[in-house]
Order: sequence, then structure tokens, then C-alpha cells
Amino acid sequence: MSLIRLLLIALLLGNAALATANTAGNTGLGSLFGETSNVGSTTQFLPVHEAFRAGIVEAEAERIQLQFDIVPEYYLYRHRLKFELQGGDGEITQVTLPDGVDRTDEFFGDVEVYYNSLNVELAIAPGSTPADQLRVEYQGCADAGLCYPPEIVLLDLPTAGGTSASSGAGSAVDNTASGDDSSLWLSLLLLFAAGLALTFTPCVLPMVPILTGMVLGRENIDRPRAFALSLSYVLGMALTFAAVGALIGLFGAALNIQARLQSPWVLGVFAVFFVIFALAMFDVFNLRLPAFIRGPAENLGNRAQGGSIPGAAVMGALSSLVVSPCISAPLAGALVYISATGDAWGGALRLFALAIGMGVPLILVAMFGKTLLPRSGPWLNQVKQAFGFGLLAVAIWLLERVIPGPLSLALWAALAAGIAVQLGLFDRSPRAGIGRVAQAAALLFAFYSAAALFGALAGNSDPLRPLQSLGGGKTTISSSETSYFTKVTTADAVRQQLAQAREAGQPAIVELSADWCISCKVIEREIIDHPSVRAGLDGFVRVQLDVTDNTPDQRAWLTEQQLFGPPAFLFLDRQGREIPELRIQGEVPRETFIRYMNAALEAG
Repeated sequence: MSLIRLLLIALLLGNAALATANTAGNTGLGSLFGETSNVGSTTQFLPVHEAFRAGIVEAEAERIQLQFDIVPEYYLYRHRLKFELQGGDGEITQVTLPDGVDRTDEFFGDVEVYYNSLNVELAIAPGSTPADQLRVEYQGCADAGLCYPPEIVLLDLPTAGGTSASSGAGSAVDNTASGDDSSLWLSLLLLFAAGLALTFTPCVLPMVPILTGMVLGRENIDRPRAFALSLSYVLGMALTFAAVGALIGLFGAALNIQARLQSPWVLGVFAVFFVIFALAMFDVFNLRLPAFIRGPAENLGNRAQGGSIPGAAVMGALSSLVVSPCISAPLAGALVYISATGDAWGGALRLFALAIGMGVPLILVAMFGKTLLPRSGPWLNQVKQAFGFGLLAVAIWLLERVIPGPLSLALWAALAAGIAVQLGLFDRSPRAGIGRVAQAAALLFAFYSAAALFGALAGNSDPLRPLQSLGGGKTTISSSETSYFTKVTTADAVRQQLAQAREAGQPAIVELSADWCISCKVIEREIIDHPSVRAGLDGFVRVQLDVTDNTPDQRAWLTEQQLFGPPAFLFLDRQGREIPELRIQGEVPRETFIRYMNAALEAG
């Protein structure tokens, strides 16, 4: 189900993998397309000084401005930021921070975090002796499930002879540039495919040959000329789309929509928009521009002369302002998403790719004739309605963050039931070929819908495992029971516990945890408290190093073990030697943890 959701959403809005990662902790709208949770223990986490780079931007007698460059998919906590002047007698009288992204965590309540970059302005008491250094304390986490201990960095102020810390402030972001580029190309490819699919809708495909004749001006022209004219039309349309995408992205950035996407009200409004767009695709109503905008644009388009390259480009630009009902809803959905990202450049590229996809059939028809077009038929409406179901999937995905899990699972059940009916679940007429395939798919969707509905009634919330808790018996162990791991707070205590395990000839597991580690709580609930995991861990000496206080002794042990922070698990054999290939860092699925655990038992 998650793959279906990802393909539908990516097809509609075209932002795969990383665009979202820059949003709010897997909870912003961009995270629709790039979830990174449960990525497994093979995730390569960055050292804290590479994930978060602090540098002085400007330093004056009464004002200091500094900036954090934050690698995508990492974030800083607002409440963990502390600043102090070193040297001189100056005091910081005011700290000015921008609005961050609000997150509601079930363990720690409401917190505010920062993604991508953070600009901080410090006001200094007037008339004080200039300071030599600025002491900055901060703490951050990775979306993939790793929390760093509180970190302290000293930044040289210009009065002390340089700003070495700021000279490399932006370099950390470059480490992921290649990954962002590949994700951008994937999103552009998906949007191109979406534009191509939009052509095969009942209110677009029949217009292609008519529009081709208008662009060419006459029919009997050679192919190079036909290609040049049709390409001019398509580029005029695509550039107009790109300009609109850039403007929407700029407005979104100015309104800081991305930072407000965690509000249930905002998410609810966005979900309602997508439902409205879906209803338009189901022909409940026509979603079109107001007549006072559409009328003048159509008149200008009719007066534009085909047959010339400038005229074709003008026609393309004007046609993008008079989109058909079949295109309006997906385009509106894409614009809603772009406004949420605040990414002007990305918005321009994505809408450009969408328009190029819509223009390819016109170019082919202009060069090779109408024989390339498929025949009209009921399948055109099915393509259109597929976009409608995709838009509903986006709405449900948004609501998952603010509604109870069983209710969201019930909504997925309803969506699957709707798809089953659309595919002909109750159609009793005999079918052959692709019709039978559709009926078989309808039956599968119906089975899933029933399973998801029963799972929702039983209190489940996972669309991938809707019947998880219906197998009978107890599925989890209360974390309120006596501590399953031996909890210690010093490196010496860890070594002592491991020495005892070695003397007893038992394998051992060391867990790195902290009270401020959200992922640690998730692992405790979803993995450690599960009976199948407990059954395997019973054979280990279990040690938990609590690094909540982040003492020098704990930091030294982390450095010695080449660990960045919790959560992490180290497996040791019966001789007390770590099995490095089985080390786990960050959140992992339960199946992965069990596989590593069993491998450690066999190796012991």
C-alpha cells in the first residue's frame, strides 16, 4: 500500500525523495515524497559538526549575526540553543530567532525545530568590552532516527583575529548535493510522466489535432517546420507554467507556509483542497478559471496567428492560462504543494517538466499526423478518475498526521473500496482481456478494503499490516514492567557489565539511549517491548548506557566507539568482542533488528 501511495503522490505532485526531506521532520508536505524513517542500520550518519555548521556572518559592537547551515534531513531544536560571550564584559541582552517548524511529539510534547538553515541575531549590551569568542550550545537530530548529544562550539569573533568557523559554514550542505540532484531529476521525470498522462483525458485528447492545425497554420508543411512551430508552442506554454511555479514558490516562502504545515488546521485545509480537486476529476463540478480571466485570454489566443514561430509561442503562453477542467485539478494540487515548499526554483522546474510532458503528444501529431493518436473511448474517463483517486490519497496522507491511526486506516479502506468499485467490482457483464485483469484488481482492492476496515475497528493503524493485532494473544509487553536492560550512566559501568558477560560466556548487547532521544522511545515501544524480540534478547547480557546528561565520560566513550549519538546497538560475542557488521545506528524496522540479533546469537 505504501508503494501505491508513493507512486500516486509522486505522479501527481512530482516531488520524490529529497524535496520533502527538507520539511518538517517527515511531517511537512514535502515529506510526502521522501520519507526516510526506518532506513535501516546501513544509514551513513554525518558527524555532528558536518550536519550542523555554525559561523559568524557579521559582528559589531552591539550586534552579532550568526548562521547555522543544516544538512537536509537533519534539524535543530530551538529550546536547546544557548549563546554566551567569552572574554570581555559584554552580555547578550536579546536573542532573535525566526519561527521554526512546530512538532508535537507523543513523548516530549510540543517542540520547535529548524531545517536547512537558521539565522540568529544577538543584541549586545552597549558600552561593553568586545568579546573574543561566542560560545554556542545546540542539539539536533536526523530524520532517519538519530539524536546527537548536546554540542558546544566556540566561534572566534572578528575582534579576536578572524572567523575561521564561518569560513566553512556552508560546506556541509555540499555533501548531499549529488543526492538532491538525483532526487530532483527523478521528480522531474515523474512530473513529465504525469503531464503525458494528463493528455489522455477526455477533455484534452480530442483537442490535440485541432490545436495542431491552429499552431501550424496550414497542413502541408515539412516536418522540420512542423517541429519548430510545435516546439515553440510547447516552450511558450512550459515557460509560462514555470513562471507561475516560481511565483507560487516565492509567495510560499514569504508566507512561511512550510513552517505552518504542522498545524492541524492548516493540514485540514490542505486536505480539503485536495478533496475538492478530486471531486473535480470525478465531474462533480468543473474547476476553471473565472470568466473575467478566461475570456480575455481566449480572445487573445484566437487572434494569435499560427504558422509563425513567435505566434506559436504566444499561443502556447496564452493556452497555459486557459487550462481545461481535466488539467485544472492536478495543476492546482501541484501549486498547493509548491506553495508549501517555498522553493521557487524547484517549483519552476517541476511545472516546466509537467508542461513539456503535456506538449510531447502535440509535437508528435504535428510531425507525423493524427494517426498516432489513440481512439477516444471510456478509457479516457478512467485515466481522469485515476488522478482523482490519487488526489484523495494525498488528502488522506495529510490527515494521517492529525487524526487517530484507526481513523486513517478506515479512510484507506474507503479509498480502496472506491477503487474496487471503479474497476468494476459489481459489474456482472462478461469481460475479456484487460477487463478481466481490472476485475481481478478490483477483487484484490476489495479484500484489502475489508481487511483494513476490520483492522481499523480493532484499533490498528498500519496500512501495511491492517490485521496485525487480530492474531490473538498479547502482542506487546508493557514498558512499565521492571527494566529489561541494566541501565548505567558511565563507561566504567559498561565495561564492568561486559566483563561479567565475558566471564559467564554470554553474548552481550549494549544499547545507547537518552531521555531526549525520540527515536529511542519509538524503538523501545515498537521493537524492544515486542515478545519475539524479547525471546531472542533473553540470551544476551543487556546493558543500556544512558547519555541523557552528556557527561565528558560519556562523550569520551562515544568518541572511542565512533558513535554520534543514540539510538545505537552494539552486539558482542561470548569472548567480549564487538561484531562490527551487526552494529545498528538509528531507527530500523523490527525485522532488521531481529535479523541482526539472530546473527549475533549464531556468531556468539
